[in-house]
Amino acid sequence: MKKCDYCGKEISYMEQYCDENCHRKALDFYQLQEKFSKLFSIVNIICVFGIPIGIFISTFAGAIGFTLLSFSVAVEGLIIVILPFPVENMITSMKIKKAVNVTRLIGAGFLILGIVLIILDFIFYL
Repeated sequence: MKKCDYCGKEISYMEQYCDENCHRKALDFYQLQEKFSKLFSIVNIICVFGIPIGIFISTFAGAIGFTLLSFSVAVEGLIIVILPFPVENMITSMKIKKAVNVTRLIGAGFLILGIVLIILDFIFYL
């Protein structure tokens, strides 16, 4: 059986979505992804480079590097929670709804880790 591209329910081979609601939600997801993909990519690149740079700088100037690392992890988690854009393989294997939920869960983990690192930064470097 074929599965709905949004929710993953079984449908007939002639359909793409199980109902109009799933079709609308899938279109909303793809429009959101198209609208904010550049912003997501820019923030993602800055944070992904900020993490190793923060680790490197923290070996020489502990407070500045650790602060950069902490905020990079927190901002990365926040952007993933706000704009959960899973990779195409996740969407293909899990369908949109579950892939977005898993991506948000990963983003929440990054955000919590970033907040913990910021708290540790204030405790140890103030």
